[in-house]
Amino acid sequence: MGRTARAFWTQSPGRGEIREVGIPDPGPGEVLVRTLYSGISRGTETLVFGGGVPPNQYEVMRAPFQEGDFPGPLKYGYLNVGTVREGPEELVGRTVFTLYPHQDLFTVPIEAVSPLPEGVPAERAVLAGTVETAVNALWDASPLIGDRIAVVGAGMVGCCVARLLAEIPGVRVQLVDTAPERADTADRLGVDFALAPDAADGCDLVFHASATEAGLIRSLELLATEGEVVELSWYGDRRVILPLGEEFHSRRLTMRASQVGMISPARRSRYDHAERLGLALRLLADPAFDALLTGESPFEELPSVLPRLADGSLPALCHRVVYP
Repeated sequence: MGRTARAFWTQSPGRGEIREVGIPDPGPGEVLVRTLYSGISRGTETLVFGGGVPPNQYEVMRAPFQEGDFPGPLKYGYLNVGTVREGPEELVGRTVFTLYPHQDLFTVPIEAVSPLPEGVPAERAVLAGTVETAVNALWDASPLIGDRIAVVGAGMVGCCVARLLAEIPGVRVQLVDTAPERADTADRLGVDFALAPDAADGCDLVFHASATEAGLIRSLELLATEGEVVELSWYGDRRVILPLGEEFHSRRLTMRASQVGMISPARRSRYDHAERLGLALRLLADPAFDALLTGESPFEELPSVLPRLADGSLPALCHRVVYP
């Protein structure tokens, strides 16, 4: 390994550092990528950074190009946009999305990179992994024309789900959160907004993405009879207590999990992972998704930025990391 790169590692829960690492020259069937931007998937990455992955989920939660093991030291992340510097002639110079951690230069197999479609800027493409999660959630839920839908939790995933739902004819979409400032985000996404206590009930479908017990309970309260909650939050090692007595059975309510690691059964025979990611990238031609890009900092500052994202002192939906 004659080349070196710089990568962000979680050294121990709550503490990170930038390390120099060796990388191989690209061989046949490989490309060398220089990173332009990476994105911080705030919910999952801050949970990983804080050591909140339970031991029985260590294998399930591995990122595609993770190095090291939970709880650390490890290199973790999966929202990376860069330029191909070496490889097949048809890819050199192309801007690509890769499910790679925060690192300024890396070598991967050709099949690991997805060229950006025309009209999708690199700055926005860091959202591809999150939009892919939202696509899978809509496949799981199968919303119908005219549905009354709430999305509880206006984080990255919730906002992406809300924007995709807004394109379905006749659907009433309400983005629900406890932070009043998310009203501006909802307006830019083209959906209604409500604070959690004021949200409209009688929903056919509720997507829950707040990663809080209170948010999940409120999601159940918002359902109409025989309505369904699609659970998108991941709680790590936290336990959640729900009121499954009361009206849960008499109103015949449903809860189901949706997770991006497996393609929804509704589309598993028609899409593989690469095709689903390609769909997410095409959807990012929509400039409304820029509403999610609310923070930016240089790569060198990542060891001090992640703790602030984790404790909430640095508010952001998608925080973008910029590489020199």
